[in-house]
Amino acid sequence: MVTDTRTSIDQHPIVDLARGMRDLVRAEAADCESLRTLTSTVVDEMWSSGLMSSFNPVPAGGREPGFAEMIDTWIEMAWQDGSFGWVGIANLPSSFAAATYLPDAGFDEVFTAHGNRVTMGGQFFPNGQGVAVDGGYRLTGAWSFGSGTGHAEYVAAGFLPMDDGEMRWAGEGVPDMRVAVLPRQDVEFKDGWHVQGLKATGSYDYAVDDVFVPEHRTFALFERAPRRGTSPATRMGMMPVTAAGHASWALGVAKSMLDDVADLAATKFRMSDMASLASRPTFQRGLAHHVAAWRAARLLVVDAFTTAESAVAAGADLTPTLRADMRVAAVYATDVSRQCAEWAHLAAGTTAIREGSRLERAFRDLYTGTQHAFISEKIAIDAAQIWLGVVDDQFGL
Repeated sequence: MVTDTRTSIDQHPIVDLARGMRDLVRAEAADCESLRTLTSTVVDEMWSSGLMSSFNPVPAGGREPGFAEMIDTWIEMAWQDGSFGWVGIANLPSSFAAATYLPDAGFDEVFTAHGNRVTMGGQFFPNGQGVAVDGGYRLTGAWSFGSGTGHAEYVAAGFLPMDDGEMRWAGEGVPDMRVAVLPRQDVEFKDGWHVQGLKATGSYDYAVDDVFVPEHRTFALFERAPRRGTSPATRMGMMPVTAAGHASWALGVAKSMLDDVADLAATKFRMSDMASLASRPTFQRGLAHHVAAWRAARLLVVDAFTTAESAVAAGADLTPTLRADMRVAAVYATDVSRQCAEWAHLAAGTTAIREGSRLERAFRDLYTGTQHAFISEKIAIDAAQIWLGVVDDQFGL
């Protein structure tokens, strides 16, 4: 078992649930990649341990953790395996959002009727159109990268409501955006998940064509008024939870590479070099710099998200500045994690290119996951414009 003593994270009950899966996730990693989704063995253990529903509001079988616990749980999962961690930031927030914001009839249909054993994944960005009809919407659309859908009973699909052929608006210049929760049988999956990294995430493309979705199985994408749950996170909406997930995932994968290359250093000798990697001052300096950078990035993420959480818990509004702070922290943590991964990959030499090794898989995963639009440079620009007073708000943050 690879040790991880140098970049330790805080202890939380849900982190312990995830940590208990280390041996299983490691043993199943190759089969998961071959299947292009998690094996049923891993998914079943996520349910048996309580991990899969842990972020849900209490009425949906969850524990309603705070952001510090969510962050460290995701770091632990991504440290074990990039795909396992990515499923963690896909399935857990998806069910959290649906269980928190669905109307009562939708919650009863999706969660209560199934004893709260509901795995959910999908794409929340509104790539579909829902024609308003009596009682709901006729939904048509196509979504890419539906993370976690390979083993999900329900699929989330973001859409734009249409009234008599016209887009519905939530405010001045802001379109109404909603999320439909669809049973798996209503969705047509595409065989497009053949990728460099994150191979085991079951991030399938999918489509629906003129499928009726009742109003009670939809909720607003930017909803912050919980129907269930009492934690501050339920009053902050999907964007902060998603941002925390992306930041934590990148930190977790980078952490695995820093820990693994440090373990390797004592026995790693480069060709024609009689000194071990660990004894080389350049390696020592590089390790110190990147571990320090990692720790600083993690502290920034925890600070940004818990500061906003504390403000909401005290009854304050989730201001544009607080939202910008969280999103910038996620972008910065991702950038730092990428730099750590690049250094660890180079320092490990040929060990890091051995197919199937943790270092090789983590490097592929990180450079795949950091392509996501949610942590792109545009997010940093949008946030900076709020800080500078160029704009009052960016609704997408």
